[in-house]
Amino acid sequence: MMKLYLNATSPYARMVRIIMLEKQLEGNVELCWCDPWSDDEALLRENPIGRIPTLVTEVGMAISESLLIALYLDEQCSVRPLITADRKEEILHVAGLGVGLMDAAFSTVISAKYLNNEANDSVLSQRRLRAIQRTLEHLENNVECYLSFETISIGDIAVAVALDYLAFRLPELGISNSYTKLEDWRSNISKRLSFKETAFE
Repeated sequence: MMKLYLNATSPYARMVRIIMLEKQLEGNVELCWCDPWSDDEALLRENPIGRIPTLVTEVGMAISESLLIALYLDEQCSVRPLITADRKEEILHVAGLGVGLMDAAFSTVISAKYLNNEANDSVLSQRRLRAIQRTLEHLENNVECYLSFETISIGDIAVAVALDYLAFRLPELGISNSYTKLEDWRSNISKRLSFKETAFE
């Protein structure tokens, strides 16, 4: 059985959990809840970087980085392929945008937590916020091209989790009011059982 080291508020871990559920792999993966900020010993034994999530395969090899784990899990099971040959480049493009949004949002949240108000005025913080805005505008203008309302892909999952994380941790950005097409799409995909079972709390 595989093991997944994770915590409840990581957008990266949630993305992997959703993929597990969509691929019907939850029975093949033991969830190991931990706090990466406390230098969890079990996590560090598997992955000295201490990143969440970390997937330990059945042969004992640790894989970190959510997108790499996502690609690995998609290959392990033929149920509901999350990357299709006819849309491979497009799906990977959208997945990169979604993970990039997560990176910018997560870094903003962590900086504010540890640097308080100083983080909000820093050059890096302002650059991250501009990146978030540009990416949201790009997705808003290309909802019909990039995002599916019927099937689901790794790209869809990455973007939806990023949007949920922004709404959860940075509500002051007001994304639901500013990007109405994206919000409609997010509302639709959030009805899936995999999203309901992994919702941020």
